[in-house]
Amino acid sequence: MFNCFLVREGEGFTLVDTNAPGSGGAILRAAESLGSKINRIVLTHAHFDHVGSLDALAKGLPGVEICIGEREARLLQGDHSLDPGEKGKPLLGFKKAHSSVHRLLKDGDIVGSLLTVTCPHTPGHVAFVDVRDNSLIAGDSFMTQMGVIAAGVYSVFFPLPAWFSWNCELAAWSAAKLSALKPSLLAVGHGDTLPSPGAKMDRAVEVALQQHPHH
Repeated sequence: MFNCFLVREGEGFTLVDTNAPGSGGAILRAAESLGSKINRIVLTHAHFDHVGSLDALAKGLPGVEICIGEREARLLQGDHSLDPGEKGKPLLGFKKAHSSVHRLLKDGDIVGSLLTVTCPHTPGHVAFVDVRDNSLIAGDSFMTQMGVIAAGVYSVFFPLPAWFSWNCELAAWSAAKLSALKPSLLAVGHGDTLPSPGAKMDRAVEVALQQHPHH
């Protein structure tokens, strides 16, 4: 149901997202089995299934660096207020964390080997592109559980991408932004990781922009 990712860096792992509550032990064991330690945690957004084990991991990893998108940090702290001009559905599904954030990420920032790309699905959702091989960790901007589907897309058979997107129009255009990067690999919060995903991402974006054509 839920994915998080270990990105191997020269000095250890960067963990992207922390999965649902109760996942900390399994994540630490996975890193250990791969022969290295987690030095940094970066978060795509503050939904409970992405930050649920953050506090437990922070306790188990003294000195770990925690990074999240600048706009999303407020949501991680339990502040659901909107900025002027922001509009969307009620903000639901977030989990307040007590761990201190060490770095607030903006579009274009590099953290380790990862390039930060803002792509609202929540107000401050970000994705990460590994600059070494152009692989993409897309958070919830795409799902691959029922084929490749862009956030914000509604289907009677699989309504979750629309239900859980704060602003479906922004989510659709965020997916288009990510598809334009032509990633070599698509890794998502929900579903399998896909190599050479370009054609499937392009088709998913086409469907998303048909449903949400205005930006």
